[in-house]
Amino acid sequence: MSEQIKVGITHGDINGVGYEILLKAFSDERLQELFVPVIYGSSKSASYHKKVLDCGAVNFHIVNRTEECSAGKINLLNCVKEEVKIELGTATAEAGESAFIALDIAARDLVAKKIDVLVTLPINKDTIQNDKFHFPGHTEFLQDRFADNGKALMILANNSLRVALVTSHIPVSEVSKKISKELIIEKLTTLNSSLKRDFRIETPRIAVLGLNPHAGENGLLGKEELEIIAPAVKKAQEAGILCVGPFAADGFFGTGKYREFDAILAMYHDQGLIPFKTIAMDSGVNFTAGLPIVRTSPDHGTAYDIAGKNMASEESFRQAIYMAMDIFTNRRAYDEARENPLRKMFFDRGKDDVRLDLTAEEEKEEKG
Repeated sequence: MSEQIKVGITHGDINGVGYEILLKAFSDERLQELFVPVIYGSSKSASYHKKVLDCGAVNFHIVNRTEECSAGKINLLNCVKEEVKIELGTATAEAGESAFIALDIAARDLVAKKIDVLVTLPINKDTIQNDKFHFPGHTEFLQDRFADNGKALMILANNSLRVALVTSHIPVSEVSKKISKELIIEKLTTLNSSLKRDFRIETPRIAVLGLNPHAGENGLLGKEELEIIAPAVKKAQEAGILCVGPFAADGFFGTGKYREFDAILAMYHDQGLIPFKTIAMDSGVNFTAGLPIVRTSPDHGTAYDIAGKNMASEESFRQAIYMAMDIFTNRRAYDEARENPLRKMFFDRGKDDVRLDLTAEEEKEEKG
């Protein structure tokens, strides 16, 4: 039997629904049979939420070092040891600091290969800010920690729909200035590679959305499609990427055309995420592509409005765990298949015959 995947899970904002969806997911004992969970959090916070939600059946194995984690147990690495005040549904500096500590330690363990993949529970992007975290979100933080000659790409995905973003956490007023031919080609290249390696799609088909209403209406409603997006699509096609566009976003989703593609590249956050969450809110997963590590998260936020009310669905979190494990396995299989490629064969093609040219091999044997 192969060794189980170690799944690191950060507890996120303790005033939100993170612990609720975590407790609900692990109330199904079968989950911990599939992998080794390593929760980066606080035993006191976990106990508080257990009492509020009456989840006494979920028992954590409290550890102080990652090496103490055991298979078959719900391991909780007690990395936030101080008494933290929990104020459900409220954004507080204490909760932000607690979320950062867990994320920072988990990222270090990911570097040290003490865990295999990372699943992050929702944070408050404002309260987590400090001198070590000055990013708009997880994606940018992880890019800063792990980027290796590449750039992170946010992909929202479920079993049938994948939406990637050219720009993510920036104001809408800055989107047009940020978009460039080079950036779109970069994102298409990363998306194409991720679809092949992470999702095992041999020949991915990618749709590219326009920026303006009706995809600019041939320049009448904006020239970005004519001057930036269409040329970028053409350049990507010339590089061997099977992509088409730009499409008018409303009609593209409204007519169900998205079903014809393996992934969609949207120009900005809400253009891609509003239709995605409308179609796949409960099953959707946020995946950070383009990095050497695997990180996923539920596709929702802290949900302060329902925190502590036993109303949050754990399905997106569960799917985030499954997807992280699948991508980790897919990458390993993809890389192993390419570790020792067969020697390139050179063929001399004549009229109707095909002859294998082994001249190089014969010369080698004569010299040997």
